[in-house]
Amino acid sequence: MDQTYKEQVVEAVRRVPIFSALTDSELGEIVSRMTVKRFKRNGIVLYEEDTNEYMYLILSGKVKVIQSTEGGREVILAFHRSGDFFGEMSLIDRKTTEAIVVATEDSTIAIISRDTFLSLLQGQGKVVAVMLQILCGRLRESWERIQILSFSNASQKVKMLLHLLSDDHGQKVKEGTILKMKLTHQDIANMTGVSRETVTRIIDKWNKGGEIRVCKDRALLLRDEFMAKGVKDL
Repeated sequence: MDQTYKEQVVEAVRRVPIFSALTDSELGEIVSRMTVKRFKRNGIVLYEEDTNEYMYLILSGKVKVIQSTEGGREVILAFHRSGDFFGEMSLIDRKTTEAIVVATEDSTIAIISRDTFLSLLQGQGKVVAVMLQILCGRLRESWERIQILSFSNASQKVKMLLHLLSDDHGQKVKEGTILKMKLTHQDIANMTGVSRETVTRIIDKWNKGGEIRVCKDRALLLRDEFMAKGVKDL
């Protein structure tokens, strides 16, 4: 890694929350022990058998975590974007995760080995403190995602998902909240357990009713009235 490229990587790593409090020299030491790779859209970033060997930092781009059911259906467990990290839990308990990670757009990702990760935990209390906060947030998000399965009504499931995604990917605008994600109806179906046809029917109904608006770039505008209406009121 030449000096100019290393400096660029250091600046990208600095934007990852768990490393934001580190000094230049501490960041430089960490970066020198990383491997940086670029992945094309739809490229496999992480296979199941490697999930307990490495931790991944997204320097640019986006990925999705997917799992296949026994029937061969794809289930989306999570989306990660620039600044996010994943794979740390399996490094701690050494268990593999029955999922793969796929780039949803061209992405640059830094890879950290288990030995480097464990040395970070032992020597950098600042990293541990931020990581614990992030992991607690992910646990709460998992509890909220489980709530989706408790609804029997398909519209409730889809709306609950949009509410959850708006917390991390929403941008407040005058008309409401823009969900800055290029979600297909199949993506929504894979995250809620609802058929794609049903998702299309629900989105079309809300769009025609003015509760949401499907933008040209496939982003969704969620009106304030739509967001204010409780999920159980559907």
